[in-house]
Amino acid sequence: MSPALDLQTRLDTALDIAGAAGEVALRHFNGTLSIASKDDASPVTVADQETEQYIRHRLQAHFPQDGIYGEEYGASGLDRETVWVIDPIDGTRSFIAGVPLFGLLMAMMRDDKAQIGICRLPALGQVYAAARGLGATLNGRPISVSGQTDLNRAMLFINEGEKIHTDHPHLFDRLLGAGALRRLSYDCQPHALVAAGQVDAVVDYGLKPYDYLPMIPIVQEAGGTITDWSGAPLDLTSDGRVVTAATAELHAALLDLLSHARP
Repeated sequence: MSPALDLQTRLDTALDIAGAAGEVALRHFNGTLSIASKDDASPVTVADQETEQYIRHRLQAHFPQDGIYGEEYGASGLDRETVWVIDPIDGTRSFIAGVPLFGLLMAMMRDDKAQIGICRLPALGQVYAAARGLGATLNGRPISVSGQTDLNRAMLFINEGEKIHTDHPHLFDRLLGAGALRRLSYDCQPHALVAAGQVDAVVDYGLKPYDYLPMIPIVQEAGGTITDWSGAPLDLTSDGRVVTAATAELHAALLDLLSHARP
């Protein structure tokens, strides 16, 4: 099987799994949930756990030779050629609060690079998807970035603003003065909106690999740029500071602004 056909087959299978897994999550949405706290104080619910269990079971049935790295149940087989990365509910706090902007994220890594990315927003009925060389789509339709090059005219989303304000207050003030329009936001949807051309850039902070790896193919295949705050490519060891931009020019302007943040 050619590499392109292999990616398309795997993407189709992953989309089928993500579609069904989204329904697992939705069964618990706007219901009464038992909420526990993980070691980092982030919340976890039975919806997170059941959704990841479902995805793992399906992936293991289809691709028993692959490794899996998930938010709720850890990693196995990270030394294998192909590894799937899972965030069953990206935005658990939104999910708990009844906000329909939570996402289900999946990435397929090969040779340490994200080759497939899926961002499903179950409550909105939207699925963003991409595979290397095959383009990016929203609900099966091709998408592309806005093409905005001027930061002064850009729509900028600031994810995890309270964390940035706590750790880098002066940078947060600079971000609030950047762009033509700003929104404080969370989780995966803003990055997907950049890929779809609705938002021009996102600055994000404090992410884990399962938060950002699935977004890499989606943003890049749509024509955008996604890196860490120093401009380096994102991988499993990145520090969780992420910037997504529609164009290289806009990305460079944001990197200059972010260079004032202390490590």
